[in-house]
Amino acid sequence: MSGIPPFRVLRAKPLWIANGVITGVLALLFTVFYVGANIDPVGHMKNLPVGLVSADKGAAVGGKQLNLGAQISESITKSTVSGDKIDWKVMDEKEMKEELGKGKLYGALVVPTDFTSSTVALTGAATTGTPARPTLTVLTNQSAGSVGSGLARTATTQAAESASLQVGKELNAQGGSGQAKLPAAARVLLADPAAVKVKDGHPLDAHSGLGLTAFYYALVLVVCGMLSANVISGQVDHALGYTHNDMGPLRLHRPLIRATRVQTLAVAGTFMAGLSLLMGTLVMAGAVGLMGMDASHLPLLWLYSVCAIAVTGIGALTLLAVFGTPGMLVVTLVFIGMAVPTANATTPLQALPGFYRFLAEFEPLRQITGGIRSILYYDAQADAGLTRGWVMMAVGLAAAALFGFGVTGWYDRKGLHRIPAGTEPEKTTAPA
Repeated sequence: MSGIPPFRVLRAKPLWIANGVITGVLALLFTVFYVGANIDPVGHMKNLPVGLVSADKGAAVGGKQLNLGAQISESITKSTVSGDKIDWKVMDEKEMKEELGKGKLYGALVVPTDFTSSTVALTGAATTGTPARPTLTVLTNQSAGSVGSGLARTATTQAAESASLQVGKELNAQGGSGQAKLPAAARVLLADPAAVKVKDGHPLDAHSGLGLTAFYYALVLVVCGMLSANVISGQVDHALGYTHNDMGPLRLHRPLIRATRVQTLAVAGTFMAGLSLLMGTLVMAGAVGLMGMDASHLPLLWLYSVCAIAVTGIGALTLLAVFGTPGMLVVTLVFIGMAVPTANATTPLQALPGFYRFLAEFEPLRQITGGIRSILYYDAQADAGLTRGWVMMAVGLAAAALFGFGVTGWYDRKGLHRIPAGTEPEKTTAPA
């Protein structure tokens, strides 16, 4: 046994430098990914999709046909006030409801069928009674993300209020001195004729976490795959005799079973595929059965959960097999550090800086969240994120297999075997 005191390693500068670089880089990267992505969503917002519906039928005024709804739609789409922050989607009411029901719109502004007739009625209101105000309806969509829905609500409400003031100016200009004969209450309403009403455009069930259960459920699936990969990798190495297994004060060690890196990855991947059945079942049972999360299409949700854990876990095992001990840091960055801010859940992609929108194109959590959101909120519609989720999981699995087995196979061909220090190769006797 060495007589060197163990605390002497604290004087080793290379140890301080190596650990300092690793932990410092991690701290910086997590700060950049988390804080940088969410520090100014309004400033970074670009082309947030919001519906614009004018169902107004218009009305005859002074022998001419007037349609204030069409004027409002035109003025909003041509306005430069919001710049390119809002992408106004002009559509009919049916299309708007379908798009809200697929999470493709973060909100909508609806001009009702009687908007022109109700507004014009204010100019000829009786001398008694309170004139009725026409209504512009702002629809929100929490199922697409609470932050995105909130941003859309703010922009849409501002647009509706500005449109109301503009309509009031035009009516006053057209009415001239005749407006002075109106009751005081009517003149006040005519200056700002439209009331703005906010409604939920795609209501969710009570136990849907205000549209966040899909994100947290998907995050659980990714974390299960990532952490179980670390466990399985360690246990397979122990079972093959390549590492010790510390159980409290006990250190266990098994006889060495020689395996190539490709064989080791295949064994670990098989364990992951099998255990994902257990983990996917327990995640769904815990969320739906124990915690009461609102969910439908349970067989599909179970299958998707199992596949998401398996693909995430195999991807993590690949990184561990290729990079070794530093692989867990890479896994953490890929599946958590870069994934959470780009998941299109808490902050919409349209409110992220360009670099983060690029990451979101392939980051696994975003793809898995989209599929879960489709199953939980959008009746498992294929084009509401479910198809993309399945396709990207298949692409991820293929990429992990090609990368993992390709690199580990190259390691094996180069003779970079995983033989513990002090272990002599087995001797073979040539036949007589």
